[in-house]
Amino acid sequence: MAISRDPLGELVVPAGTEAQERDLVTDGDVFVGGRSSVEFGVRGRNVFAGEGARFAGDIEAAGDCRLDVLCDVDGNVLVGEDAYIGERVHVSGELRVAGDLDIGDDVEVEEGFEANGWIVIRNPMPTVIFLFVYLKHLLLVGEDDTARELLSEVLEDENEEEDGPEPLVIPANATVTDDAWRVSTPARIGDVCRLYGNVRAETIDVGSACNVFGSLRARGDVTIGDGTRIHGDVTTRDGSVVLGESARVLGDVSCDDLELGPDAEVDGTIRADGTVTMQTGERDLE
Repeated sequence: MAISRDPLGELVVPAGTEAQERDLVTDGDVFVGGRSSVEFGVRGRNVFAGEGARFAGDIEAAGDCRLDVLCDVDGNVLVGEDAYIGERVHVSGELRVAGDLDIGDDVEVEEGFEANGWIVIRNPMPTVIFLFVYLKHLLLVGEDDTARELLSEVLEDENEEEDGPEPLVIPANATVTDDAWRVSTPARIGDVCRLYGNVRAETIDVGSACNVFGSLRARGDVTIGDGTRIHGDVTTRDGSVVLGESARVLGDVSCDDLELGPDAEVDGTIRADGTVTMQTGERDLE
């Protein structure tokens, strides 16, 4: 079994995610890469954060929570099951854990912590190292199927098996605020999402029936699903733009080639260096 794909190599916003006033809320897991800055709180099933990740609000995990070394949480950390807190993590509020707590050296929790299960003070293994050590062990003992299931459940459920919703994935070194989502990777936004802020990425794929209250800017292609509303401009440096059926861009569109689905609308100016294709009926099947 070869692990060739970076599980944090793409911004993934799963279907149904909402950026509320102070929190990012999703039904599935949350993975945040190292040295990322999230100017929200997060609420999800399990929450995993890499080294030096920063959160400007509460973390609420219905399952487990694992924070690597030097993470900073400007709020409370509330965990429904077990928590693993690396050394030199800072929490400005409370840390409350319904299960067991594994906590490292030099952790600062300003308003105190409590756990209903065991409390062990040591240095928990960093999340990424923990996952790959466990995977290596499974492979050495011949549990290839178990290893594949672990990757599907913990990193990315590509085959949409019975492991629950797709996780929210924020790549390393990303910045997520109510003003902008900035990543140096591709970005994929699922159906029926409601997001605030401009999205800046390598490529952008937005699902159907979304509302994005901001602009989209990419180096490559931008695809916007049926019935989605973009409350801003759509700009690519070297790519094409595809608008699905009844999609609407309330600002300008600038690209190489532009494809407009049936009843798609652009309220502003269209600047296309290449061709503009307008579909008026059923899409052709290729």
